[in-house]
Amino acid sequence: MSSACSCLDTAWATDSASAASEPTTTAAAVVVASTSTAAAVPVATSTSSSPTTFVTATRAASSTSSTSAAVEVPSTTAAAVVVTTAAAEVASSSSEAAVITGSACVVSEYASLSSAVASCTNIVLSDLYAPPSSTIDLSSLQTGASVTFAGTTTFGDTFDDDFDPIVISGTNLTITGADGHVIEGNGEAYWDGEGSNGGQDKPDHFIVVKDVYYSEITNLNIVNWPVHCFEIEDVEHLTISGLTLNNTAGDAANSASDGDPAAHNSDGFDISKSTYVTVENTVVYNQDDCVAVTSGSNIVIDNLYCSGGHGLSIGSIGGKSDNVVDTVTFKNSQVVDSENGCRIKSNADTTGSVTNVIYQNITMSGISDYGIDIQQDYLNGGATGDPTDGVTISSISFIDVTGTATDDGMDYYILCGSDSCSDFSFSGVSITGGGETSSCNYPSSGCP
Repeated sequence: MSSACSCLDTAWATDSASAASEPTTTAAAVVVASTSTAAAVPVATSTSSSPTTFVTATRAASSTSSTSAAVEVPSTTAAAVVVTTAAAEVASSSSEAAVITGSACVVSEYASLSSAVASCTNIVLSDLYAPPSSTIDLSSLQTGASVTFAGTTTFGDTFDDDFDPIVISGTNLTITGADGHVIEGNGEAYWDGEGSNGGQDKPDHFIVVKDVYYSEITNLNIVNWPVHCFEIEDVEHLTISGLTLNNTAGDAANSASDGDPAAHNSDGFDISKSTYVTVENTVVYNQDDCVAVTSGSNIVIDNLYCSGGHGLSIGSIGGKSDNVVDTVTFKNSQVVDSENGCRIKSNADTTGSVTNVIYQNITMSGISDYGIDIQQDYLNGGATGDPTDGVTISSISFIDVTGTATDDGMDYYILCGSDSCSDFSFSGVSITGGGETSSCNYPSSGCP
């Protein structure tokens, strides 16, 4: 085993400078720390099934700013458990990879990553640097594997739209972060105010979660991703909880953005072709959709704090390989200082369907465009003003959706095709303050 991928048969502390001494003779040596001298390593191996207790915590608006916002977060971290064993027997081997039951394989050099993925079920990525054009490839993880990001994870510059910095696939996975860790997306190397709409080539999806089943992603701290943060596709039974996504450094203009925010198209979570997905107890600071569901079913978005972006979105729907959204619930969430609060958008002159969508207990403030927005005339980069009937939108409920828009904003905007919207209900809905007059061509009774 390379000294950069050490198998530790003990618990490991994230604040320890070193969990075990490095081998001094051969790269193939496996280092096993004595349980009487090594510090403890938090390695996620399971999640407690006990109910989560919530407290009101304060999340900083950026890594350098003192501005903060209150949001409910779990008071306990269920994903982190300490793995300990009394002793280990390690056979001498010339192989670069080794499997030790109950151990953590600590990867600190990129060259050791593939062997750890192939042979270990407990993996710690410790201050890992991925060189240019080098994906942190977790697509071949063993069933039941856990991966913990520790320290600072960084990436070399890769000017390629098709490059994915992190890829995750597998079954019964636990992906988590150690206390104090940061995944640094290197966005400042790419931001030009255009995102995926043009400008220089840049990684379009920072973390691709695909073909993942019965798994969880918890307690990650991600900053400065280039364009879209999470691409979640072809996933079943995935829970994402306790994440902080902070792209506030991209709010300012730079020399390439022509006075606009440097970061663009910086969606937090894009979900498609997936079922039984929950995103909960998470904070997103960005410049585009906090969450965008473009296809899938049985999706729950619960207790999110969304700031600076385009709100909680369905769509855009139409013109893709899968254009069906069924049974999606957004609840117990806050949207602040954003363009939209709750939004459903379908592309003009396309087909598809959106049904059984609930927005419940959503509060919003500082909304600059639309508090509640349903549009069937959407095009990337703008709206046509002419809605079409190809995408049907039905059984949509807004329950206890409240808040305020700005002088430039509109409380409600609903623009449906002539016969494509049906069964909308509004209960306990009150959005006020918008300086522009609301407009709703459906239902016939007008805006709420």
